[in-house]
Amino acid sequence: MTNLDTIAIEISVELGSTSIPIHQLLRMGRGAVIELDAHEEDDCLIKANDIPVALGQVILRGEKVGISITKVLNRSADWRPLRGLQRVDR
Repeated sequence: MTNLDTIAIEISVELGSTSIPIHQLLRMGRGAVIELDAHEEDDCLIKANDIPVALGQVILRGEKVGISITKVLNRSADWRPLRGLQRVDR
């Protein structure tokens, strides 16, 4: 085992976004649905420690939801904002 094997990375997936008034958010309860600006065929953005690293498609397998990677992003050349997401250079 190398030192890299012990490093944890947080993976997150952005499916889409929306804006709603705070009063609407505060009225939401269990079972409320928030509509996003994405369609089921749209790519989602995969981030590692908040840095965009890939694009993917949502995959449903029975009760489980997963992401199939469709493109690995080259940070300097490939990544362009998706659906209004802003590029963050670190």
